Amino acid sequence: MLVLVRHGETAGNAAGQLLGRRESPLTAKGRSDAVALRAALGPVSRLISSPLGRACDTADALRLDVPVELDPRWIEVDYGELEGHALDAVPAELWARWRADLTFRPLGGESLAEVAVRVRSACEELFARPGAGARGDADVVVVSHVSPIKAAVAWALGTGDEVVWRLYLATASVTRIGWRNDGPVLIRYNETIPATAGSRPGPRVS
Repeated sequence: MLVLVRHGETAGNAAGQLLGRRESPLTAKGRSDAVALRAALGPVSRLISSPLGRACDTADALRLDVPVELDPRWIEVDYGELEGHALDAVPAELWARWRADLTFRPLGGESLAEVAVRVRSACEELFARPGAGARGDADVVVVSHVSPIKAAVAWALGTGDEVVWRLYLATASVTRIGWRNDGPVLIRYNETIPATAGSRPGPRVS
């Protein structure tokens, strides 16, 4: 199974900013939430992370007994000139254009269509053959960001990529994609584990 983990809360997330390629440290809550996610994970064969610090720090906080592999295909979308802007400061007409056109690219940034292409490549590679990657007995964990994880869900569901605008994904959440004979299947989406819970708590879906 492919287990997609969104990184823990960062200072930029807490401030309500568009956070793409800019580095932003995990908050105390983000780090404790990341540690708590370990209870939701079973046997793991591989641990893959976006190269951004918040994802790597979350991967380290999981304390899994496998090395961290960096894969830039799981990096967050590049917001270009919008990087660091407050969400409520982005003009309504810009949000409308973004929602209507998956190929829209902020100046100096990346489109959601481009994110989808690189994420599909990563997913198809992980599910390429029986006994390898995410099709083995143990799970493959990928620590990533909101846009790539939503793109992976669209790939699993076989929908158009515009579905990403209708998905909410919390920080420090877990999404699970399995494999059947006819292709990928979404098992669970947006599971969160309370940081104050005891060992191996039951997940809840936000």
